[in-house]
Order: sequence, then C-alpha cells, then structure tokens
Amino acid sequence: MNTKVRHPNLKDLIQEVDHFIPQTNSPGSPKIGLSANRKDGLSCIAETYIHSVLKAGGTPVLIPVMTDIDALSAIVSSLDGLLFSGGGDFNPLFVGEEPIPQLGEGDQIRDEYDLMLVRLAVNRQIPILGICRGHQLINIAFGGTIYQDIYVQHDRALYQHSQQTPREFASHTVRIADGNHFLKEIFKEKDSLYVNSFHHQAVKDVAPEFVSVAEAGDGINEGIAHVEKQIYGVQWHPEAMAAADNKDMLRLFYYFVDKARGFAMAKDIHRQIVTIDSHTDTPMIFPGSFDLGKKEGGKVNLPFMEEGMIDATFMVAYIPQGKRDDASLKQATAYAIERLNEVKRQERINSSRMGIAYTPADIYRLKGEGKRAICLGVENGYAIGKELNNLQLFKDMGVSYITLCHNGANDICDSARGDAEWNGLSPFGKQVVAEMNRLGIMIDLSHAAERTFYDVLEQSKVPVIASHSSVRTLCDHPRNLTDEQIKAIAGKHGVVQVCLYAGFINKEEDKASLTDAINHIDYIANLVGIDFVGIGSDFDGDGELIGCRSSNELINITVRLMQKGYDEIDIQKIWGGNLLRVMTEAQAYTRNNS
Repeated sequence: MNTKVRHPNLKDLIQEVDHFIPQTNSPGSPKIGLSANRKDGLSCIAETYIHSVLKAGGTPVLIPVMTDIDALSAIVSSLDGLLFSGGGDFNPLFVGEEPIPQLGEGDQIRDEYDLMLVRLAVNRQIPILGICRGHQLINIAFGGTIYQDIYVQHDRALYQHSQQTPREFASHTVRIADGNHFLKEIFKEKDSLYVNSFHHQAVKDVAPEFVSVAEAGDGINEGIAHVEKQIYGVQWHPEAMAAADNKDMLRLFYYFVDKARGFAMAKDIHRQIVTIDSHTDTPMIFPGSFDLGKKEGGKVNLPFMEEGMIDATFMVAYIPQGKRDDASLKQATAYAIERLNEVKRQERINSSRMGIAYTPADIYRLKGEGKRAICLGVENGYAIGKELNNLQLFKDMGVSYITLCHNGANDICDSARGDAEWNGLSPFGKQVVAEMNRLGIMIDLSHAAERTFYDVLEQSKVPVIASHSSVRTLCDHPRNLTDEQIKAIAGKHGVVQVCLYAGFINKEEDKASLTDAINHIDYIANLVGIDFVGIGSDFDGDGELIGCRSSNELINITVRLMQKGYDEIDIQKIWGGNLLRVMTEAQAYTRNNS
C-alpha cells in the first residue's frame, strides 16, 4: 500500500529525514492534486487515491475544501495534474434543474469548490482525471447533463450500480468504445474492462467537445474524454482496485501520471525558452481604450499569456482594405497610429507585468524580468498609403513588421484575395521593400498573392516572414502557401508561422483542431527543416481551433509536439527562435547599411 511502517524510534526517524536528499528540478514525480471530500468539517479523502497515485509515480497533494479562489488558484498553479475524487450528489440547480425526491445527500460548498478547481485547472491546461463524482463534475463543467437518479430517470432496465461488495472487487463490465481516445491507448488489446460501481447519479448528455469512451451493458455512460485536451473521466472507482494491485486499473493511473509528467516537462521547457506568438489582432477588437491586464473579451491578454506561459506576442494594427483616395489613405494611416498608441499605453498601465519590445534583446530582457513582451506590427500596407515616409513614422513607433496587404490589392501589391492589379509588386511596392530593408522592418508575406510573394523574395535583401500562414497541400485555401512557396521562403532563410485560423487548417472548419495545427507544423518541418517554421495564432482575428482557442491554451501545442518526438531545441526554434533569427537579421541589415 506504499505505506512504510517504521519502528517508533525518534533518533532513527530524524536521521532518515535529515539524510534524505530530494531530486531537485526532476520531472520524474509530477505533482498530482487530489480534490477532497468534506465530512463533519473535515477535508478528507480515501487513502486508496493516495496509494494509486504513488504506485503510478506521482506525488499526491490533498487540496482542502474551500471556496477562496485566490488560495485555490495558488495551489492549482503549482500542479502538474488534477484528480477529482468521488463523493456525494451534485446540486441540480447548477445545471438549471429542480431536485427530484430521489436526490441524495449533497454539499454546495464542495460543489462550488470542485467547479472552481476544474475551471482553474482548465485555464492552465492541466491534465485532469475525474472519478465517479469527478467524472460527472467534468461533464457538468463543460456543458453536459447528468441523471439525478438513474433508476428513476433512465428508460432501460439497469444493473445494480451501487454494489455491496468491497470496492476492490469488480461488479460488472464496461465496453470500451472504438476510436482514438485514452482508454484505447491504454487497453489496445481489450474491448471491455471489469469495473466496480458505487453511484446512482450518472452522465446523461455528454458535454460538447467530449466523446463517450465507455458504456455499461445497460446503457449507462462509464467514461468520457475531451477530443483534444488531456481531460478524462470514468464512472467507476479505479483507485480502489489499483490500490489492491489490479493491473488494469494501475495502467489507468500510470497513463494519467505520465500525462502529468509530460505537462510538467512542457512547463519546464516554457520556463527555459522564449515563446512567441507572431500574430494577434487584439487591438482590432477594442473600439476604444482597453486593458491587457484584464480578461475582458479577447483571446489575448496578460493573464492568458501568464497561464499559457507565453512570453511574447506581436499585436498588429489591422486596417481593412478600403478606398485609395487621399482622404481614405490618411484615415487609414491615422487609425493605425491610434491603435499602436493604444497598445503602447498598456506599458504605462501594466508596467509591472509587461513591456513593449523593439528588439530580440528586449524580448529576452523582459522574460528575465518576469514580464510579457508585446511587439508591434501593422497588418496591411494600406496604412502606408502612398507616402514612403510613413515607413519611418512606423519604425519610430516601434513597428517590427508590416504585412504588405490584406484582402484586396493596395498601392503596394496584389493580394491572395481579389483581382490582380499589379501582377505582383507595384513600382511603389518595390520602393517599399527596399525602404523596409533599410529601416530594419520585417516584411510579412501573409495575404500576398503568389506573384507578389516571389517578387518580394527577389527584391528583399534580408529574409522575410509569413506571420500567419498555413500549408495549402493540407488545406487548399488561397491564403495558404504551396510547397514551392514554403521551399522558396526557407531557401531565403525566412520563416512560415503556422496560422490557427480554422479555415486555413481544415476545409471542414467546424472540425479544425489542435491536431490539424500540429500536422501543419510537422509538414513544414519535414518539408524544409525545423529552422523555418513557427506559430502565429491570428487570435482575435478569428483564429481559434478545438483544443487551442486563446493564449492560455497555446502550451497545448508544446505538449503535442513533445508527444510527436520534438525535443527542446526543436520546440525552442518553433516557438520563437526561428522568428527571432529573421528579426535579428533584418535589424542587423539596417545597422550595417546605415
């Protein structure tokens, strides 16, 4: 039972403790939070949960039942995994239902505690395993429903789901569903499992983005899993069987602890490297002033970046393509300036948490200070108008890159969308490329027409970027890059930052997922090498995928890359190293040619 009983000798005990040397900075024993039950004013848990986690190589940490969100947040932030234990019934008012007479004993304080914990863990992408009540909790927290009492509300003849025999003994079997999910990963050779059963509430309608992975012969759901994230639930009590050395149930705990270990390693990588999201449209979604220090409406803010362990993001002043008369062009320039100034204002109101970064050295310095770095960009050279001097203005404001166009031709070039006007770069566009080179502003070819793309590669003296573009071979969209374009940009030592916009990732947009994004990254790495791929989310510009919807979820990319075999050096390049190389070369060119 992992409980070593020693002789009651104080001297020997003190000597053993004092001579013990812990393994520092080791990912070998991930910290697993255990949600507690609440009885007679006590936060408690069955020891079988503790023993099962220990047997699987985890370090169990009991989380006392409380509703102090500051304290719970501090605890959760230190965890690598979170296990939700069994217990009493849920208050149905949380899911908008009135209680039926058969509802059992509940505890609203524990309900609030569990629901707070699950949201705090989800916000940090911590792997979660729910057991019995915890299984139902996960389903409720993500928008599913439960039976208050299966014997009254289910329409089939049911098994006895509250066995009288001890918990280490099985009482019925569950069928493992077909498909790609955690039970199939663990039990590849099995179609069913022997399980125990202690409940009268159960999952009814499975939550959105979750799938049913196990079912009893009477139709009661026995397992759920998120389609992309490391969140799982089982209705039975595997901890009781695992503590009694049931090999199947131990495999379940080994799997969960291994996922927690992987998450701990991903966090450690993020602590060591610089992580950069190369394209967000956050300034666009706020018509007036805003505060990056708050979670107020967008997918990118300082709290989300902190939760997702993202060090830097490029926030762009996006200007939709409009008319090209003098008045409209001046208005576009003025709007870009206003949005950039609004982002720069964030440095004044959130100075303890962030800074504006103008160079790679600034990004590294801010990370060292424990702050987030915000870099500035302009999306759509329409903001330049026909005035080459505007490039100096934007450079002086700290703009690091300019996307030459958006949807539709402008005075610089043709776009991937709309009619061709210049057959690539305009004469003015060639001047723009040369001046951006001279000033050290990176040229961004996302949205550019193919002819524009190749014209720029021919004209530019330094490597260029595609700040948010994906692979056309995997998703045939004019905004994506062909294999030939990817090879060409790599041949000039540039970088393609994979975009997380659903329509550029999967032709079936409603199915676009984190898995698809990993496939795009993997494709580019295999096509041209690890030195030429990165990540540009397009968050707040409608970028989002199942499993990766905001900055706090970006660490999921690291977890998945590790699972595919990418090492820390690879991940460092993908998460910003490649982009910083191009940024460094662009800025070095202006110094060497000034």
